[in-house]
Amino acid sequence: MKPKLLIADDEQGIVDTIKAYFSTQYEVLTAYSGQEAIRKAQEHPDLILLDINMPNIDGLTVCETIRNYVSCPILFLTARVESADQIAGFQAGADDYIRKPFDLDELAARIAAHLRREQRRQNTSIVRFFGDLAIDYTARTVTAQGEAVTLSRKEFDILELLSLHAGQVFDRERIYESVWGIDGEGSSDTVMEHIRKIRAKLAKHTSSNYIETVWGCGYKWNV
Repeated sequence: MKPKLLIADDEQGIVDTIKAYFSTQYEVLTAYSGQEAIRKAQEHPDLILLDINMPNIDGLTVCETIRNYVSCPILFLTARVESADQIAGFQAGADDYIRKPFDLDELAARIAAHLRREQRRQNTSIVRFFGDLAIDYTARTVTAQGEAVTLSRKEFDILELLSLHAGQVFDRERIYESVWGIDGEGSSDTVMEHIRKIRAKLAKHTSSNYIETVWGCGYKWNV
């Protein structure tokens, strides 16, 4: 699916030129006034090119109006060059300034860069580091000193529960209910076996003791 680009400018010649240039790469939406830009922003564009000087509702007002509801990059198209105008634009929620007249190739590069940055932001993994251990909760992977530690699904679930609440003690029953569910068909004794396996797998890669037994209480993740 093509990324969706919204072009909002009251000069039809500029809109037509940009649309013709980008129509093979992007799905292009167009608007010729601030009011229309606000309406088209509801169609979830991936990036907005927004002229500042538009009739009725200017680009700054459009940006301020939609910014709390639209998270995509907003690039202002403007002939204004004063730093005060740029500051006002950034304060309104803009991500970049494109000065008129602009080179289409440069505009294309700017758009591509913002879309890549946005994609990276959306795909950013939730990773935490504990000594020589790295846990990627998004990819559900564990590495120790750069080497992969292979865990079963339940083993990772236990490691995830403990490591996300480092220092907190969990008894076996609570771990079992959190990982297997209240209606699990086993018993909390299986938690001991899974933790033994996790420890054994980690021990092949690191000498650190990440899961501590709190006698009479349960287990906790060492900070």
